[in-house]
Amino acid sequence: MSDYDFDLFVIGAGSGGVRAGRLAAQLGKRVGVAEESLPGGTCVVRGCVPKKFMVYGADYGASIKGASAYGWSVGDVSFDWPVLRDAIQKEVSRLSGIYSTILEKNGATLFRERAEFVDAHTVRLKKSGKTITAEKILIAVGGTPWAPGIKGAEHAIVSDDAFTLEKLPERVLIIGGGYIACEFAGIYAGLGVKTVQAYRGDRLLNGFDSEVRDEVGSVQANNGIDVKFNISPTEIKETTGGYIVSFDDGSKVGTDVVFMATGRKPNTAGLGLEHAGVEMDEGGAVKVDAQSKTTASNIYAVGDVTNRVNLTPVAIREAVAFIETAFKDNPTAYDHSDIASAVFTRPPVGTVGLSEDEARSKFGDDMTVYSTKFRPMKNTLSGSPQKFFMKLITQGKSEKVIGIHLVGDDSGEMIQALGICVKAGLTKADFDATCAVHPTIAEEIVTLKARD
Repeated sequence: MSDYDFDLFVIGAGSGGVRAGRLAAQLGKRVGVAEESLPGGTCVVRGCVPKKFMVYGADYGASIKGASAYGWSVGDVSFDWPVLRDAIQKEVSRLSGIYSTILEKNGATLFRERAEFVDAHTVRLKKSGKTITAEKILIAVGGTPWAPGIKGAEHAIVSDDAFTLEKLPERVLIIGGGYIACEFAGIYAGLGVKTVQAYRGDRLLNGFDSEVRDEVGSVQANNGIDVKFNISPTEIKETTGGYIVSFDDGSKVGTDVVFMATGRKPNTAGLGLEHAGVEMDEGGAVKVDAQSKTTASNIYAVGDVTNRVNLTPVAIREAVAFIETAFKDNPTAYDHSDIASAVFTRPPVGTVGLSEDEARSKFGDDMTVYSTKFRPMKNTLSGSPQKFFMKLITQGKSEKVIGIHLVGDDSGEMIQALGICVKAGLTKADFDATCAVHPTIAEEIVTLKARD
């Protein structure tokens, strides 16, 4: 029997932490898990799950508007924000409870309070003051919203606050151009809120394929979002009628809610990593090797706190690899290449593999781009101007598919299956040999022609 209290202690009960804790407990290890918020982490409690429900809520509004073209008589329609808000929070509580049950049923001990490092083998629970020792420790505390420290920043909300607003505002100003900003702008606009999105760059979704970025700009415009480019906020001033936000170009925007969606950072502040010999990079992310081991030999880290690929399924895969490495004598590194992902704008983005710029930088002219843009069948009767954008990138004479990018209805669903194709190294010939399913949006992926 070890002299330590636990064989493994996990700090953070998000998707990665819970998966690691459950698997270790199933191996007969003594496992402790500390969580200062609700079990489930960012994704379940204040991220992708409640956000996706809000996207569904906004989409229902658009569907109602388009229903008359399909013969449906629609009477007076109204939206009740508290009904959606409370239903989402009820489901969040249910899912969080499942995460707790998973740990407890598998024999792990869940401590519902914050844990901070004392040394490489010791943590202290902040609320109770209890000190706990562990042979191995896994850091899985995720990320937290970041906002610039401008004058009046205390008046702004961040994404953590967006799900529990007392009332839906008539006007919202969303500051940022990343996926969180774009998603919430689409949500609020779809719920009938007058939405302004302000971004310091000249195109939304920095880091994505350039044509995808252009398409998302069109998506936001089609949703009635007033997107202002090349401006940064300098001050937020409270007024009797809401807030006035000043920008560096001299412009001002009046709003009821200021939503700072300017990014996220690893949630390492105050964790005491310096006491455990765990190094961080300049952005506060925990430094890890390919097997998720930190600079302390018995301490590992997975998920957003490492700032590798900040996606829930990736944290889970990293946690599984950690168990193989730390407890099964099988050093395992998760492959972070060709990971499919979606941005839930309205309609959404789906992407996997290299962007065109990345492919051209890596392969020069030894690549081919196939693309199309068309009006989906559903939109021809409803009158929606929204088109579907599809792009496929291949490399070499074999035309191995190295990137796929979609913007349009059901892109998030399609990219999951297409991600398998890219990961498997399929070629354009494999796509061409696949019979289309007609009439669908997805059939276009096997009929694409090379771009001129």
